[in-house]
Amino acid sequence: MQHDVRLRAVARAIYDSVYPSEDWSPVPFVEAERLGTIHYRQAVDAAQRARGLLADVMAAQLELI
Repeated sequence: MQHDVRLRAVARAIYDSVYPSEDWSPVPFVEAERLGTIHYRQAVDAAQRARGLLADVMAAQLELI
């Protein structure tokens, strides 16, 4: 996901919110990304879903203009 800086930032924000300490996730975001852990994949999936939902909201708002 190195090519999509914004999506990576959203995935990291989700990861850090859902897994706030090492008690919740065994590794920090950067290492989880490198290893492709389930925690990282779940954060990326949530970021992709959020992007889709936000795109729908933006499209609906543009239709009102």
